[in-house]
Amino acid sequence: MTTHNNFLGQSALTRQLVWTGFRQMVPIGAFVAVFGAAFGLAALQHGLSAASAVGMSTLVFAGAAQFAVLDLWGPQVPMLALVLTVFAINARHLLMGATLYPWLCQLPTTQRYGVMVLASDANWALSMQAFGRGQPGLGLLLGGGLALWVFWVLGTWLGTQVGDLIVDARRWGLDMVMGCFLLAMAVGGQKNPRLLAIWAVAACASLAAHRWLPENSHVVTGALAGGLLGLLWKERGDER
Repeated sequence: MTTHNNFLGQSALTRQLVWTGFRQMVPIGAFVAVFGAAFGLAALQHGLSAASAVGMSTLVFAGAAQFAVLDLWGPQVPMLALVLTVFAINARHLLMGATLYPWLCQLPTTQRYGVMVLASDANWALSMQAFGRGQPGLGLLLGGGLALWVFWVLGTWLGTQVGDLIVDARRWGLDMVMGCFLLAMAVGGQKNPRLLAIWAVAACASLAAHRWLPENSHVVTGALAGGLLGLLWKERGDER
């Protein structure tokens, strides 16, 4: 009962918490805008209109997947290849969902999926760090996601207008910012046998797939392995 009450308290979702998450993610959002601009420019170079590029960022909000889709874009889009590519790149969300489940399951279904629509690496790490301190994290997840989404869409629009100014973000080391932020947040986040086991299984499965399975299959394999363990191994008090 105590564990269940802890999860229930940490699943609070208020305007203040959402606003706090938004403010905390604004500095990272500035770097997200840079990559949004790079996507906007790349989309124009692949034949998309400015409106289509901004519309894709608004509705899809998946940076790496959007870049990958551009390579498949043309007069005839291979839908099966497109779907499999997007699924492979975003399969890590299965693992995110597994780690967030103890808190998400306290919400009504509509709120649960509404929050996860804006889940990404950075705001997921922010929320998990809050949970590790015993504090509410879903408001940070939603607010942080809103900030990243706003900057991603804004950056895409800027890229369609002045994208030539940001041709190669890697030249300035900006491609490392998000990875370093995620690593720092994850290392400082919650640690318990369940989460450590999930990450260990995901890592081992991913490494094995990288060595013995087809190229890029390690993303899906690791996410599925970790997500499945998270689904089967629930925290005490999660069962309904």
